[in-house]
Formats: sequence, C-alpha cells, structure tokens
Amino acid sequence: METTNPLYRFLFCPLCGSHNFEEHSWNARRCKDCGFTLYTNPRGATVAVIVNEKDELLVGTRVNEPAKGTYDLVGGFMDLGETAEQAMIREIEEESGIKVSESQLRYLFSQPNQYPYSGIVCHTIDLFFECRIDSRTQIKSMDDISGLRWIPIREVEAQLFGLDSVRTGIMRYLAEENIK
Repeated sequence: METTNPLYRFLFCPLCGSHNFEEHSWNARRCKDCGFTLYTNPRGATVAVIVNEKDELLVGTRVNEPAKGTYDLVGGFMDLGETAEQAMIREIEEESGIKVSESQLRYLFSQPNQYPYSGIVCHTIDLFFECRIDSRTQIKSMDDISGLRWIPIREVEAQLFGLDSVRTGIMRYLAEENIK
C-alpha cells in the first residue's frame, strides 16, 4: 500500500456511503455496491518564475504550512474550467497584485509534486511559466505569500525554497537558462 496515495484515506464510497469501497487498481477505488470508481489523478498547479529586465527573480516567503517561512514563488492550484495560462495569470494577481497578460507568459516545463494538505497528500503536476515584467511594476504581497522581493538571479540559492517541486524547478530553470 502506497502511504502517499490519498485513496487510502477514503474508507467509504463518496457516492453511496457504502463501506464496500475497495482497491480497484493502484490509482483507483471502486464501490462494490453502486459501481462508482474514484481515481486519483494529479491536480494541476502553476508556478511563476517572474523575472525583470535586471535579471532579478521575484521571491516571497510562505505564510502557511507546508514549509512555512521558506522561500517560494508565486503560484497555486488551477480552478475547474481554467486553462493553465488563466490560472497562472490569476495566481500572479492574487499573490502579488501584478496584472499580466498571456503574451507575457512562457511555458517552461512541468514537475510532479506531492503537496500535504488537510491531512492527505495531494499529488499535483506543477506547470512552470516564466513571466518577464518591468522592475518598476508595483508588487504587493497578498494571499499566502509574504515579503515579496527581487533577488539577483545569479544569487538565488535553491536550497532556501521549502517545497521540493519549487526547489527542483528553480534548479532546473537555472541550469536550462545557463545561469550561475
């Protein structure tokens, strides 16, 4: 039994309430009474690598667990019905007050992640986007990130980022952009 699989936290069928809710496959449970199958597919999330013309990276501090008090980038979960680009634009505005357009986003790569939330491990697929903005753009720490600040990208220390996916993403970005 995979301990990080959130399916093992669900003992009853979410459709009919039956206790005959059993393992169907490695990523699914099936109800023997009503036939409902619940799959655990990764949840979409976005991460913004916001850089200005001075080659500085916008970095904040996490307000909440997991990894409270460590460095983080702007980002968050995608909502139902959103494209990844729409979610990235919304998250940038919600967490930093910065209004960007889709033309300012450049898709970089994806990174699998395990994000502990409300007593379960949410498996996500984090979609990283680079966003170039002017250094004079007004920024304001909001939502679940605080202390937004610009750090010269050559001085970024990946180990200060508390979330594994973001830390790995920063290392990959620095390597792929031939920084350092």
